[in-house]
Amino acid sequence: MDSIHRDLLSMCAQVEDMIHQAVDGLKKPSQETADRLSELDDEIDNWDVRIENDCLKILALHQPVANDLRRVCSVLKIIVELERVADLGVHIAERACALTGRPDVFIPEKLKEMANQAVEMLRRAIDSYVELDSKLARNVISNDAQVDELNRQIIVELTGRMQQNPDHVEPLMHLFSASRHVERIADHATNIAEDVVYMVEGDIVRHRNLE
Repeated sequence: MDSIHRDLLSMCAQVEDMIHQAVDGLKKPSQETADRLSELDDEIDNWDVRIENDCLKILALHQPVANDLRRVCSVLKIIVELERVADLGVHIAERACALTGRPDVFIPEKLKEMANQAVEMLRRAIDSYVELDSKLARNVISNDAQVDELNRQIIVELTGRMQQNPDHVEPLMHLFSASRHVERIADHATNIAEDVVYMVEGDIVRHRNLE
């Protein structure tokens, strides 16, 4: 478990860095950045497979119960969320590349703000795992609504600019997609936080708002 713990933290650090690079690339689009993130995504995929194999070995050889079992199960779910966040980083970089040669295209300031909040949620979700802090995890879950609201505001702003500048519709649609990808990062951070609550408290809080 100590080895899995270290690998998970390394995986998370690399995913965070990927997202920062991807969002920064929206203002300075570069095919080189997109290619680099694609290579990093391959590394994340390797982390995903390695950690999953280690977790399965623990389940098969040691048959953990109670808290240990919940921890292994939570790690298996967390690495899936991190792998998907890395994929989103690549998608954002690809959307940025589509803006190459269009310096006249407006980049909403709120997009960077939303990205910072989403990455901060991801970092705190992992911190809650490291510290076994379900209170922090629940706080992360409550922050998702703020990112959703920023995404809504950005979409409204982009839609308005499309109506004012029909020739900018195509590049603005790429920003529309990028905003949606960033919002999804916050969703994955929320999922990780929900897994931590389960790991610490044994309480399944997924879909609780629907109930």
